Amino acid sequence: MADLGLSLGIVAAYLVVALAVGLLAYRLTGSEAEDYYLASRSMGTVVLLFTTFATLLSAFTFFGGPNLAYGAGPEWILVMGLMDGVLFAILWYVVGYKQWLVGKAFGYVTLGEMLGDRFGSTGLRALVAAVSLFWLFPYVMLQQVGGGQALVGLTDGAVPYWAGAALITVFMIVYVVVAGLRGVAWTDTLQGVFMLGIVWVAAAWVVTGVGGLSAVGAQLAAEKPEFVSLGGGLYSPQWMISTAVTIAFGVTMFPQINQRFFVAKDDRVLKRSFALWPVLVLLLFVPAFLLGSWAAGLGVAVPEGGNVIPALLNEYTPAWFAALVIAGAMAAMMSSSDSMLLSGSSYLTRDLYRPLVNPTASATKEGWVARLGVVGFALASFVASLFVAGGGGGGFGLLVSIGDTAFGGYAQLALPVMLALYWARTTRPGMIAGVLGSQAFYLAHVFGPLPTTYLGWDFALYGMLLSLVLTVGVSFVTTAAPGENAARFTDTDALQAD
Repeated sequence: MADLGLSLGIVAAYLVVALAVGLLAYRLTGSEAEDYYLASRSMGTVVLLFTTFATLLSAFTFFGGPNLAYGAGPEWILVMGLMDGVLFAILWYVVGYKQWLVGKAFGYVTLGEMLGDRFGSTGLRALVAAVSLFWLFPYVMLQQVGGGQALVGLTDGAVPYWAGAALITVFMIVYVVVAGLRGVAWTDTLQGVFMLGIVWVAAAWVVTGVGGLSAVGAQLAAEKPEFVSLGGGLYSPQWMISTAVTIAFGVTMFPQINQRFFVAKDDRVLKRSFALWPVLVLLLFVPAFLLGSWAAGLGVAVPEGGNVIPALLNEYTPAWFAALVIAGAMAAMMSSSDSMLLSGSSYLTRDLYRPLVNPTASATKEGWVARLGVVGFALASFVASLFVAGGGGGGFGLLVSIGDTAFGGYAQLALPVMLALYWARTTRPGMIAGVLGSQAFYLAHVFGPLPTTYLGWDFALYGMLLSLVLTVGVSFVTTAAPGENAARFTDTDALQAD
């Protein structure tokens, strides 16, 4: 009972702190959509770096990554810590810097808005938004499922799943509606610093409890010898490279990450952020994935469907510390979900409501429609999460499949977007062909009886190649339509001069 009270107290304390930050942000947030979604493009290096860090990496660090390391060794560090850390930093420069220049010059809030103006096409704008929302909705739902299940585990079932998921959903609605991106980013920064510190403390505590690094290494070598040699785990080189590329390119197109390319205060902030990114990723993933690997060597039993981090900490750290880490993990999941809700609402509002329903809406009205979008998006995903957690089949099983493959789905957008930003010859039909063709190819493999690999390489890479071939090929045989604005987008020198 004491542990239950402690766990709930930690969760309650986090919610109170987050709401306090949200109320402070509300006092500084205007009613206009740009301020609500992008904090008036005013973020500095620390906040931009840590809000991207917490939004992207938090939940995976505590739940997914260590479980992978527990089952197949620590080589995932090479995928996420080295390859994806460096790959995403490069893409942040190649895509993010150019998007920042274009967004600053023309006031864009979403990727769809930017591409719609680049090609003079409301249809393309709506298509990009629809594809993005298709992959985002089930991904938000899976965050709610994970958060609700984490609360069940934290309280040993005293709080049922539906109540936990409802609590998380209501909190996120209130917080995001009130705070906007400014409040989300501030809370993410606190969460990111906490997460980075707590995972190192956890690693040090486990090492001390076992008897030192040499004892941990000896135990791992004895119990899991394949874990201590490169290539000895279950990861093939093709799988590692395919996964790293798919995740890095997919992350670049995730709405909650892509929108952060617009928000830097100046170019120095942006450049410092992507330069520091690989360092921050390594500082987080090295201890997180080592914890998962050590648990395998130490013979820690993980319940079916459970997570290795709480199981390990329950054996080697005091109850209060384990509760703190698990509560932090749940908070980390919420730090991802709130950004997704905000970005999903912006795509609904800016790319569907404004161009298709009310083109003359005022900035203030659009800001309030955005807040209603957050409520609707959150409630719909919450209802879906109840069916998924309850074992509902049919369409809800389909949603889980979509969420699980979202990175690859977003990756299919990346190369056409890069061409649009840098190649003036790209045409509207080329973009539409590249987006639709690669999405059709990818979905056919996700839901059809087609191979998942070709010559050992993941089908998502072939979909990305198809998007490149279609965009370039169709652009070569078509001409620019009236309303396309290639020159002002692809002339980097002119954008920098502005």
